[in-house]
Amino acid sequence: MKTFLIGLLILLGGGIIYGRLCEHVFKPDNRTTPAIEKMDGMDFVPINGIKVGFINLLNIAGTGPILGPIQGILFGPIAFITIPIGCVIGGAVHDYFTGMIACREGGLQMPDLISRYVGVKISRVYTVFISILMLLVGTVFVYTPGDIAATQIFGFSGSPGSFSTWAIYGVIFIYYLIATVLPIDKIIGRIYPIFGAILLLSTLGLFIMLFVKQYPLVELWGSKEIGGFDFGAYFSHGHFVPIFFVTVACGILSGFHSTQTTMMSRTLRDEREGRGVYYNMMITEGFIAMVWSACTMAMISIGADQGGITMKFSDGALLYMYNNGGTLEAISATSVVGVIARNALGSAGGIFAILGVIILSVTTGDTALRSMRLMLTDLMHIPQDTNVKRLAFAAPIFALVCMILIFAKSSPSGFSILWRYFGWGNQTVSIFALSMILIWMMRNNRQRFAWMPAIPLIFYSFVVSSYILNAQIGFRISWNIAYCFAALFAVVVLAAVIRRGSHYSIIGYENR
Repeated sequence: MKTFLIGLLILLGGGIIYGRLCEHVFKPDNRTTPAIEKMDGMDFVPINGIKVGFINLLNIAGTGPILGPIQGILFGPIAFITIPIGCVIGGAVHDYFTGMIACREGGLQMPDLISRYVGVKISRVYTVFISILMLLVGTVFVYTPGDIAATQIFGFSGSPGSFSTWAIYGVIFIYYLIATVLPIDKIIGRIYPIFGAILLLSTLGLFIMLFVKQYPLVELWGSKEIGGFDFGAYFSHGHFVPIFFVTVACGILSGFHSTQTTMMSRTLRDEREGRGVYYNMMITEGFIAMVWSACTMAMISIGADQGGITMKFSDGALLYMYNNGGTLEAISATSVVGVIARNALGSAGGIFAILGVIILSVTTGDTALRSMRLMLTDLMHIPQDTNVKRLAFAAPIFALVCMILIFAKSSPSGFSILWRYFGWGNQTVSIFALSMILIWMMRNNRQRFAWMPAIPLIFYSFVVSSYILNAQIGFRISWNIAYCFAALFAVVVLAAVIRRGSHYSIIGYENR
């Protein structure tokens, strides 16, 4: 428990200090924001700062800070340190500056920001990449909340051949379509604060029960074996870098977040509300990831016999095992959510916590598809002034998501493949955003703070390239060679970005 508490101190203390530094670097002021200057009643809508913060939190969270930590905690207590450090100096920095730069640039979405700062050709690559990622995000956040609702709330099988499975997916699809097409303040602005309260209360409930029930947790020092599982052995053979940082994406740094922060830049009433809306909400997501990491470790520690879970290797794969009526059964990471919630909070409280997880997923999926519509219509200059026009553009997007969902659900390894590409793509997108932030700093006389985006840029350039070079879904190159090429790739990316930023500085662009 001490390592967990140290991590929380890093997260909260570091978040306060580093968040103020980010604010000092950006220098928000009282200029008119796009929400007021371009108010259109659809996407440019001024919304109360607290509401915008809740909306942004629900937009960025999804099941990433839950399913990611459930799998990532297998590396052991090092997760309690790397999650908060990465969140403070990586994810929160990424979210704050993408949101604030978008706000200062008139509410521009990421493709236009990439085009303006990194280059038109790179922007075209980014647009293709982010469009594929958003389709994957939309699919993941139909699949996971649908399965959790089917199996953990209604008690259905969740099998691909069950009518109930597709009926639940259909309800989620209908909601997504409504939220994608209607003005942002009609659906999202009204119900998200309520959803946010449910999410925070359920997370706080799990956090409190960690101490009330005195669940045993492994420390960073001493033995790493507990509940029959050796976290240290998994760490030694699991290639912590890059696997952990691709698995635990949303709790540390997520490139997907930039599509949500830029969308919310069109609702910000005052730039000075930005730290609370962007930076602090990412710190809150880090807290969610920390709590679910600790709860998963606790369930492993007490074992399946006591209502937790037991880890077991089978055919080279590590499985979560649950005691179902005296028989150990393999369960998915989504089912682990229900085990944690019910063990910690009981039947009624467990349902409340599971609802919080479902809300996280649904409120990320809808805005993912909404932001995809915004990015593509802005890029192609397609008017979106009526519901019919918005629906006509959204329909093919939903059709593609439906096709991917059918594949993921019908194939035995479909979701595993989907999640791996989603995790890798999610982190890869952050390289584009961090590059844009670094160049923006160089263009706007903030060169001495360029190290802030440069640190996560270098690290994640190494992470995503080494992962895809070695992965079964990638090039299947040996780790040693993959690491060498990844190091070279990171150096080349940094050099190219600095060169681009230096070019801006030399030709003397105005300070915005």
